[in-house]
Amino acid sequence: MDHRKARDILIARRDELQQLSAGSADARETVTLDQQSVGRLSRMDALQQQAMAQATERQRAAELVKIEQALGRIDEGEYGYCVACGEEVGAKRLEIDPAATHCIRCAGR
Repeated sequence: MDHRKARDILIARRDELQQLSAGSADARETVTLDQQSVGRLSRMDALQQQAMAQATERQRAAELVKIEQALGRIDEGEYGYCVACGEEVGAKRLEIDPAATHCIRCAGR
C-alpha cells in the first residue's frame, strides 16, 4: 500500500475514533445511585451501559495507540515491514488493517 494512502486512511480512522470517544463521554461517567429518582432495574441497566461504554473506550484507546505507532513507522520508513521478522507485510493485509504490525506468518504464532 502506498504510504500516503495508508497515512490518509490512518489519520481518517484516528479522527473518527476521537470523535466517537468525545461523543460517548457522557455514557462513561459515574452512574448516580439515587434510589428515589431511578429504580433498581434502571440503575442496573445504567451500570451495564456504563461498563459497555468503558470497554468500548478501552478498545478505541488501544486502536488509537496502534494507529499512532503505524504513523510513527511511516515517518521512520519502517511501515509495511513485520516488527517481528522484518519481512514485508502483505499488501492485502495492510489494505484490511493499515495498522498491521506483523506478517501473516508471525501473526499466526
